[in-house]
Amino acid sequence: MSARRDDEFTAFVTARLPALRRVAYLLCQDWHGADDLVQAAITRLYTHWARAQAMEHTEAYVRAIVFREFLGERRSGWARRVSLGGQLPDDSGPAPDRDAALDVNAALRALPPRQRATLVLRYYCDLTVEQAAQVLGCTPGTVKSQTSKALSSLRHALEPAAAADPDSGPRGRAAARGHREGA
Repeated sequence: MSARRDDEFTAFVTARLPALRRVAYLLCQDWHGADDLVQAAITRLYTHWARAQAMEHTEAYVRAIVFREFLGERRSGWARRVSLGGQLPDDSGPAPDRDAALDVNAALRALPPRQRATLVLRYYCDLTVEQAAQVLGCTPGTVKSQTSKALSSLRHALEPAAAADPDSGPRGRAAARGHREGA
């Protein structure tokens, strides 16, 4: 019976591994971190395989494990003390607009982990507000507010005028106005 259980687990993980890695990458913004996150989630899934297998949506269950592992890792002191970076992630294929993709990734990376997780659940995994709340272990109102804040931050970070014109912010406009009036 144990060999059959292991074979079923291996078949499930083999079929879902690429999708799990993509979700983990969106959360971590780093392929190595994504692999570590998926490994931790698969290990936890293995220990609860009997329960997961009995569920109607096993893939949703493992995806919830990935999100909870990510958020738990970000809460630990290790994530605040250790910062790995400096290397661009591996590219899985040609992007139509590489500069825009880099800008979006940088803006996504700058979001707090909870907001990033909310966006990935809502727009990449295509979950409803209620489903995302269940995965994150919070209320639907929290998912809505985190989504709103995250989208606002992304819009602000991706505004072309803010990056190109240093006088476009409120302080920059006031300083420019004061400079023009005093001249």
